[in-house]
Amino acid sequence: MFDYAQRQRRLAERMEAEGVGVLFLAPSADLEYLTGVERQIPSFGEAAYANGWVTGAFFSRAGAPIFVFPRMFAAFDLQEDPEGELVIVNETDDGFATFERVASGLGSTGTVAVGDRVWGETVLNLGRILGFDRLRTGSTLVNHLRRVKTSEEIEAMGRAIRTVEQAMAAVAPLVVPGVTMAELAEAVEHELRAAGSRTTSFTTHIFTGLGDGELDSHTETAQEPMPEGTSVMFDFGGVVDGYCSDFGRTIYCGNPPDDYREIYEIMLAAQEAGRAAAAAGTVASAVNAACRAPIEEAGLGEHFRHRMGHGIGMDVHERPFISEEDQTPLEPGMTFTDEPSIIIPGRFSVRIEDILVCEEGGGRKLNSYPTALVANG
Repeated sequence: MFDYAQRQRRLAERMEAEGVGVLFLAPSADLEYLTGVERQIPSFGEAAYANGWVTGAFFSRAGAPIFVFPRMFAAFDLQEDPEGELVIVNETDDGFATFERVASGLGSTGTVAVGDRVWGETVLNLGRILGFDRLRTGSTLVNHLRRVKTSEEIEAMGRAIRTVEQAMAAVAPLVVPGVTMAELAEAVEHELRAAGSRTTSFTTHIFTGLGDGELDSHTETAQEPMPEGTSVMFDFGGVVDGYCSDFGRTIYCGNPPDDYREIYEIMLAAQEAGRAAAAAGTVASAVNAACRAPIEEAGLGEHFRHRMGHGIGMDVHERPFISEEDQTPLEPGMTFTDEPSIIIPGRFSVRIEDILVCEEGGGRKLNSYPTALVANG
């Protein structure tokens, strides 16, 4: 489906440009992007194997990658053998000796880049073998390759988007008096799987606000029944073919008052302003400012508590961030979220979230789910 050889050639060019001789990556979005080695689905507890710290792959400027995997990882987590040399470390093997043999055999005397998802034990052993003064962080190398998406990647993201939209359509009618946030979150995740999502792209969040006493699927209020006259915010994502979606809508339980309708329209104006500003060449901070402007002009700026959005792809949060500190000029093919919210303690809250792809004239929305106010009254 994806051209991993081409991605590896682009990586070699970037390593050459930055003077990097070797890159080591553990299982991560970076490794999956370059080789197709699929990440495990995250869990609360960490799965561990004997010699697990060796798990990953070495990349150099020439030749195929060299993978070093514990036997258990290769037997139970590896879906298919990747292209390149595969070194298996058994439970009773000397893991350090094997790792040292592979690392030393690369023959590079240049900088050694290490991915951000590499275990501390692995970094320490790389330093002992190759020299601590040669190490640098390495995920920025791959992040720059991943920022601009190909048409195949955008199609995969479209498939991930369809899972969340199908789930939202199924769950929206459940927002009625007496439902709990836990029940809504469980329904969302069931519908995501039914729609073809491999997993959630982050922890599903269904909530009515951020203050004390608000109903929230992440807190002890998750089991409390919701009263009529409540605004419920959805924030969840799916995963298809290794690519993430991130999605949000708000549903009002009951007949919304006029001031709620007004604030909802302000939120929609903010999302549209961010989309329109997201043209190629515009810096990320300026797009964030454009999204914030309608909310600030309405005197509600303090209630928009976060950035407009973030890059998204094989990770649900990627750089660049659409935030006040990020000065990255946007490029055609970059994908990111457009997610303004207005969260007013003691009153009500609204949020919306879609994914945009940057084009010359502005952002193009990849979502098709309606944005109009929904009230289950």
